[in-house]
Order: sequence, then structure tokens, then C-alpha cells
Amino acid sequence: MTGVEHVEYLADAHGGSGARSVFLGGIITPTRRLALRWLRRQAHRLADALDPDPRTTRLPARALLPASPGAEHAPSQLRFWAADLAYAEEAADRLATGFPYCFTAREGPAWYRLTARPLFTTARP
Repeated sequence: MTGVEHVEYLADAHGGSGARSVFLGGIITPTRRLALRWLRRQAHRLADALDPDPRTTRLPARALLPASPGAEHAPSQLRFWAADLAYAEEAADRLATGFPYCFTAREGPAWYRLTARPLFTTARP
């Protein structure tokens, strides 16, 4: 007889625009909470890469330009998602029921997707 032995969680990050998608990283964790913690770290990593602190000295002059008011801003969306406890509970509950969870931040044609999904291991006879 076969059955579910163990559940692990796959968390990954992708980015892209139009027809192109790029794998930005992934991890397999033993718990859904660790998968979501990894996703929150990735959200901050992506946000900081897309929207670095303007006071940093590592950027060339005029490398950063202000965003137009009301425009989509993926770094802000990523930071908001990572800090919102309601999103964290929603994601944990969804994973606990065996369904995947996905969050997508958009800015113009670009998108950044954070996903977590359960991986079920079956017992062998």
C-alpha cells in the first residue's frame, strides 16, 4: 500500500516580462513557515535590488529616477507583501490545505512572482 509519507515545501522566485521568464532562486524546506520566511527574504532582496537606497554610494550619478505618482511600483508591492501578517497567514493556511500560494508584483510590463507549494512524498511498497 502506498500513502503520503512526508510533506516538504518548494518555494521559488521568478521574474519576467512578456514572453520571457527568469528563475531567480528556489529552495525546498521541511515546513511551510520556512518556505514563507524564505519568500519574504526574497521579496526584500528583489525590492532592494530594484529600488536601492538613494543615499548609497555604489550607484552611478543619475542612476535612480523618481517614479511617477500613481504608477505601479513593484518594490513597494514586494515590501508591503513581506510585511503584511494577514498575507502571511493566508499563505500558510493555503499551504496547510495542500494548495500552492502565489504572489505577483507588477511594474509596467515587468512582473516578479513568489510561489510556494507543497511537495508530497509517497511511500514505496
